[in-house]
Amino acid sequence: MPFRRFAACCLLLLLLLSGCASVQYSALEKVGVYKRDILVDRVEDAQQAQRVAKDEVTSAYEQFKSLLGVDGGDLERTYNKLKSAVDDTRDSVRNVDDRIAAIERVAGDLFAEWRDELKQYSSDSLRRSSEQKLRDTQARYQTMLKSMQTARARIDPVLQVFEDRVLFLKHNLNARAVSALKNEVGGIEGKVDVLIRDMEAAIAEADQFIRAMQ
Repeated sequence: MPFRRFAACCLLLLLLLSGCASVQYSALEKVGVYKRDILVDRVEDAQQAQRVAKDEVTSAYEQFKSLLGVDGGDLERTYNKLKSAVDDTRDSVRNVDDRIAAIERVAGDLFAEWRDELKQYSSDSLRRSSEQKLRDTQARYQTMLKSMQTARARIDPVLQVFEDRVLFLKHNLNARAVSALKNEVGGIEGKVDVLIRDMEAAIAEADQFIRAMQ
């Protein structure tokens, strides 16, 4: 499987310029990589992107708390760390968006192909069995995708809180302004906790989907 995935990645790089998904799929199938395998890879990629985003959100929150605890000369240095953590979080969120979009593209192509192939069966029993597997796979996919989308939707409100504070402190970087933000920690912590919980749930759902597909 590692070699097959490596070969698939190399082949995908060569085919990207074609801009044609059907050409890419056809070439990958020739080396034993099918849409089902590609979907699993895309889910694994999105899962990893979510792990990174979760870590970045946690880092941004920790940097925010660190800033509120600073007294005196380290204020600017700690602010810069917070800004960097928030910027990194925004970048990681864009990656999550790209990975989820890639999942949806491949899943749409896989399920469309699967439905078309049902018409090719001469055996009613085999066709019914395949139809049931298709429904089961689609149901698992929808559960997994919804979990990812729920977690993704919670990121922006939390990230916007951090971005607003970074913007505010950019022109008000003094002990009084920092002190004024200290009473917000509890509310922000609650939002971060809910977000982390949802992201961990999405990562777990992806694990279940991957196991079911293998």
